Amino acid sequence: MSIPYEANGRVKQKQRTRATLIRAAQDLVAAGTTPTVEQTATAAGVSRAVGYRYFPNQHALLAAAHPETAATSLLPPNPPVDPAERLAHVVREFTSLITRTEAQQRTMLRLSLEQAGGEVRGLPLRQGRAIAWIAEALAPLQGQMTDQDIHQLALAIRSAIGIESLAWLTDVGGLSREEAIDSMRWTARALLAHALTAGLPTRE
Repeated sequence: MSIPYEANGRVKQKQRTRATLIRAAQDLVAAGTTPTVEQTATAAGVSRAVGYRYFPNQHALLAAAHPETAATSLLPPNPPVDPAERLAHVVREFTSLITRTEAQQRTMLRLSLEQAGGEVRGLPLRQGRAIAWIAEALAPLQGQMTDQDIHQLALAIRSAIGIESLAWLTDVGGLSREEAIDSMRWTARALLAHALTAGLPTRE
C-alpha cells in the first residue's frame, strides 16, 4: 500500500504547506475566483509541482478548501435536551456559516450542479454533513419518531437552510441576506413544529 505524500518524511512541514494552500484557495474563492491548482500554488508562494503533490486536481483542492469540511458538530458543549432549542442552535450556526463563507459556498454549489458521475459524490455539498448535524439536533426525538422519520425531517430542514435556499431567496426572491436568513430559520422551526403536530409526508 502506498504512503500518502503528506504522511511521509517531514510531516509537520507538509501539514503547514497544505494549510497554506488551503488558505490561499479560500482567499481566492472569496475574491470571486474559482482557482486552479496552479493559481493557488502561486498565491501560496510555492511551485506548481508542489501544489500538485497535495492536490492532484482542482476538484480535490476546492473540496479541501470548503469551509464545512472539518466541522463534526454544530451543537454547543452541554447542549439542551429540547429538540427545538437544539435545532435552533444548529440552524443558527449553519446559516451563519453559509453567510460568512457565501463565495466559497456558491462556488461549490456551481461545481455540484456542473459535475456529473462519480465526481459529484466527492463534493462537500453531496456528503450530507449538514444532514448529520441536523439529525444530531433532532436526536431527542428518538422513541417519538423512527430513525427514518428523523432522517426525512432532517432532509426537509436541510433543503430550506443551505446555500441553495440563500441563493434563491436573494437572487430570485429579492430578499436581503438578513431577510433570507430570517426566512430560512423560520422555515426550519415551522418544519419541526409541523412534523410534531401533523406528522411527515407519506407516500401513497
